[in-house]
Amino acid sequence: MSRPTSDVQAFEAHATDADLDDLRARLAAARLPEAETVHRAAPDPRRWEQGVPLADLVDVVNYWRTGYDWRPFEERLNRIGQFRTTIDGLGIHFLHRRSARADATPVILTHGWPDSIARFIDVVDELADPADADAPAFHVVVPSLPGFGYSDKPATTGWGTEKIAAAWVELMGRLGYSKFVAHGGDWGGNITTVLGGRFPAHVLGIHTTFAEGPPGLTTDGLTAVERKWTEETRDFWRHRAAYAKQQATRPQTIGYSLVDSPVGLLAWILDKFAEWSDTEDSPFETISRDRILDDVTLYWLTRTGASAARIYYESHNSLDPELRVDVPSALTMYPRDVEKCPRPWAQERYRQIVRWSTPEAGGHFPSLEVPEYFVKDLQEGLAAVLAAHR
Repeated sequence: MSRPTSDVQAFEAHATDADLDDLRARLAAARLPEAETVHRAAPDPRRWEQGVPLADLVDVVNYWRTGYDWRPFEERLNRIGQFRTTIDGLGIHFLHRRSARADATPVILTHGWPDSIARFIDVVDELADPADADAPAFHVVVPSLPGFGYSDKPATTGWGTEKIAAAWVELMGRLGYSKFVAHGGDWGGNITTVLGGRFPAHVLGIHTTFAEGPPGLTTDGLTAVERKWTEETRDFWRHRAAYAKQQATRPQTIGYSLVDSPVGLLAWILDKFAEWSDTEDSPFETISRDRILDDVTLYWLTRTGASAARIYYESHNSLDPELRVDVPSALTMYPRDVEKCPRPWAQERYRQIVRWSTPEAGGHFPSLEVPEYFVKDLQEGLAAVLAAHR
């Protein structure tokens, strides 16, 4: 007898030794280009202007091959609790950590690209069972986006952010969570916005580090800081977003390199961790090499370089201009994120902002860069959301 499609099944990650040996062999046999032609005097901010510098990449590749161990991350995932379920014909993988607290609120945390469930690996335990008894506790659900990690790869088009958000509501319902709060950054922030806007009957409120105002708003009335944010965002999309254009238009083409070459995959992802983090030179100033390699190795072992890139093809510039979020919302703009939305613009979409934060440190991956601050900000933001909902 076949299982019903609504069934939730336990899942364990375990890469074969053969796959890990193959990875190390490919790293040992890698063909590398010559060094970049930009200024090489360290710490020269122009060192990365052509992308990942050769010396940095060689160092990480050597460590990946000879020093890095995948097993601790795999064991950590298994310890938290991994599951899979099929929604609309697609297998969805997720972490699920229930809190011991009777007053815990369900929360769904959604990652983006080029990260994965690794984005939240260091904050799940503290969110579920906080050391501070006065802090809110959560039943934590962390799904892998379609085409990412241990979720299935869509075989047909259509799995954009709107469909993903609907799938998350279905997922939470299967776990017994008819009402919940949501958090996300990057694509996860976009999906969280859709959750709050489309499903107010289920979503009590949201917290996001990636707020987007409706298009066409004027800079009149913005502060000098907010104007600078808009200039930086415009500069990012004009001059630093070739990766997004490539993945939005030709994900299959770049996908061959990302699935066939571990060095190509590492460089493609490391470039973003470096450029989008609150660091002066290397992303390893704030994020450990092991954690970034956990993320890259997950992409490698699951062969998801192409399928993950396709979220850009499905959803680039797809957020409905008319979508409004009326549930309570907490928004955080980290100083070195690649997009920061001025509050007057955010208020045009998020109609009930109950908390607005502008931290002094942190970039695009705050749960990895400043995890202690991130947890506190998320706890306080969602506490404000829940208080407003009551």
